[in-house]
Amino acid sequence: MEAEITMEDLLRSEEHFIRALTHGDIVDGKVVRVDPDEVLVDIGAKSEGVISNRELAARGEQPVALNPGDEVKVYVIQPENENGNVVLSLRKARAEGIWQKAAEKEEAGEIIDAEVREQNKGGLIVNIMGLRGFLPSSQVARQFSGNLMELVGTKIPVKILEVNRKRNRLIVSQRAAQDEDRARQREELFEKLEVGDVVKGKVSGLTSYGAFVNLGGADGLIHISELSWDRINNVSDMLAVGDEVEVKVIKLDPELSRISLSLRQMSADPWDTIEDRFPPAQAITGVVTKTKKYGAFLQIADGVEGLLHISELSWDHVERTEDVLKVGDEVTVMVLNADKVRRRISLSLRQLQSRGPGAGGEEFYPGADYEPDAEGDGAAGVRDEAPEAAAAPVAVASSDTADTVEAPEVPASADVADAADDPGVVAGADNSHKTEALDVVAGAGKPDKDGATADAAAEESKAGDVPPGEREPVAATEDETES
Repeated sequence: MEAEITMEDLLRSEEHFIRALTHGDIVDGKVVRVDPDEVLVDIGAKSEGVISNRELAARGEQPVALNPGDEVKVYVIQPENENGNVVLSLRKARAEGIWQKAAEKEEAGEIIDAEVREQNKGGLIVNIMGLRGFLPSSQVARQFSGNLMELVGTKIPVKILEVNRKRNRLIVSQRAAQDEDRARQREELFEKLEVGDVVKGKVSGLTSYGAFVNLGGADGLIHISELSWDRINNVSDMLAVGDEVEVKVIKLDPELSRISLSLRQMSADPWDTIEDRFPPAQAITGVVTKTKKYGAFLQIADGVEGLLHISELSWDHVERTEDVLKVGDEVTVMVLNADKVRRRISLSLRQLQSRGPGAGGEEFYPGADYEPDAEGDGAAGVRDEAPEAAAAPVAVASSDTADTVEAPEVPASADVADAADDPGVVAGADNSHKTEALDVVAGAGKPDKDGATADAAAEESKAGDVPPGEREPVAATEDETES
């Protein structure tokens, strides 16, 4: 026999099945009837819930079509109105669901698309999945930070920074999304790039030391020395922002995210064939690009500069390079030596000139090479500094100590002993044109009244640095004693 059900049991059972609703709840329901002014929805409450038809056709949104039997998610605005019905909102339920999705995307760090609606004083107003969000101007991508109006009406990738449902606050960042995307692209780029690869890119920035090229995910640097085989003083002389270039990868550093590029290596190195193109004794034409105290640099071909040493300017003594050559002068010179390994060419102007009476120096000698010192600022193929040539005659006394031969005024260092330390004398080269004056002695080989030569007198005078009148007498020979 079945147990009798009391009224208390029935009430208890009804409380168990009938849902207790509060404001802000989001519940599932089923459409029961669609009337011209409202939609009735069964949500498992004591009475059916109602949705105003104004919810179905909101301004600026696509109208919502509901039919009996459709399952919907609704938001409880009022648990019970004056008619005993639950007042529901379809739009708010949809918005709450989007807020929940936005919170999930923020936690996951996903990048989503946002439509830029308008600009205000602090940034941009964006639409994200139907929610109104804010993009501060400090979070706009760097290339658009100067003109936000360019973004109005466009779709941009953003990353959600903050979701606060209670304050209806949704903050997004275009810059964070761009940085994350570039980091991903950078990793992919380093995985597929190898040294020696030829890639295309667009110049994204210029500096005094080179140009940055966007390779799609990362920027590579073309150092100013890798722009051309010629000397480049200003990067802007060759490239401009926005130029598309084809470059060669010469170095990769994934740890520091650095990519070194070269533009000049896209063409052949002019120094590879330098010895064949410029053999010794060949006459060539060049343009003076720079003058120094030790000589001049001449551009003799694309990417090739040679050094014309000051001692090779003329058979006569040259005090200053600028006395003979100026920047921009075009001059014909002779090749003395071309060194492919050291990337240097030595030139001569005087070897193409006829020597005047009494001119010093030697004729052309193959392999002459003037060594620049370490102070230079460098040049294409040669270093920029070289010691000054020193060539100075000395005054030598004749056998007659009363009559000395006048010689040109020279530095105190122009001594025979000092000549060995003369920086202008190049090891391995014929330096006779620098030191021949040391061998030219006034009256050399001419006997004096005692039968001695000027050479002997000079040596005697030099010995002990004793003045001629104060020397100790020299021991007489046997013949002189007998006479």
